[in-house]
Amino acid sequence: MRKLILLAVVAAGLAVAACNTVEGAGRDVSAAGNAVTDTARDAK
Repeated sequence: MRKLILLAVVAAGLAVAACNTVEGAGRDVSAAGNAVTDTARDAK
């Protein structure tokens, strides 16, 4: 029973870490998109 609880806690920790990583990647992609948009406006 103890091992099962420990496994569940570790799995939950990994899931939370993965969500933070995906969120950060989304912010990076969004920032790159904004830079492209700004460059396109300047070139216009």
